[in-house]
Amino acid sequence: MSASPSEPPVAIGLSAVVVAIRDGEAVVLTVKPGGSALEGLPFGPFDPEGHRTFELAMRAFVTEQTRFNLGYVEQLYTFGDKGRDAPLADMGGMTQAARVISVGYLALAPAALDAHTPDSQWRPWSRFFPYEDWREGRPPALGPIGEALRAWAEHGADAPRRLARARLAFALDGAPWNEERVLERYELLYEAGLAQEAARDRGETAPDLPPALVAAVGEPMLSDHRRILATAASRLRGKIKYRPVIFELMPPAFTLSALQRAVEAIAGVPLHKQNFRRALERADLVEGLGRMDADTGGRPAELFRFRREVLSARPVSGLSLPLLRE
Repeated sequence: MSASPSEPPVAIGLSAVVVAIRDGEAVVLTVKPGGSALEGLPFGPFDPEGHRTFELAMRAFVTEQTRFNLGYVEQLYTFGDKGRDAPLADMGGMTQAARVISVGYLALAPAALDAHTPDSQWRPWSRFFPYEDWREGRPPALGPIGEALRAWAEHGADAPRRLARARLAFALDGAPWNEERVLERYELLYEAGLAQEAARDRGETAPDLPPALVAAVGEPMLSDHRRILATAASRLRGKIKYRPVIFELMPPAFTLSALQRAVEAIAGVPLHKQNFRRALERADLVEGLGRMDADTGGRPAELFRFRREVLSARPVSGLSLPLLRE
């Protein structure tokens, strides 16, 4: 169905957040199209004539841009709101007059293989969200961010509401930390003009922020890709609690310590070792392989596998939040 002369054409863009674990860190696959100074996610326009499905088209974009073949994939979200312009969406060659419908995907890889092009890299997602990593305690980045958000809140007509949002999102003044609010935190930084993408998208000169604050907020990305990445991080942090998707990030054989580090890297919080292992035992999700991993740097540890067959035998949950906070 074609658009009427008074309506803008509709364009569909596809983006992929490809996540893996490398050296105990959550990493994401990024690209620098056309020599851009900023990194972004693998993305491209959907061609209704040349592409059979959204997912097949997205898989093709990733392979073309990074030489990486995807395994586990799920649709992340679809943005189709009229007037979608904050953050500004650029779908690569699409007319700016088009109404953009953006379809994002989350892909999980068991290994961050170096089989991609020179313009693509695996980057720790902490580069883009330094304040999200609580594994070693409260992140130092929250100091300058808290000060900047308080100053922003005080200058608004709705100062109490702004301050309340900042406290809840960034765990200020003793408020509890909710690791799933990655998107909410990024959007608050964007609204406050602290994310570098905000000035760019509004056509304004970037404010002269203190270097410590710039570093605390994290590196900007192309277009609205940091918002897409924040959406994926929120989804994944929530999903590991009710589905065993963490095993999509693990090799066929792994130690329980490596599995714990992977969960911690995704959730951004430390786990209680004994309770973590008790939960695995109760859930009957893993099985010992009867052999040891001698490459642990210390005492050899037993190797395990994910009992994938349980997925078709019974309902399977993930890891609960009480476990993560104990």
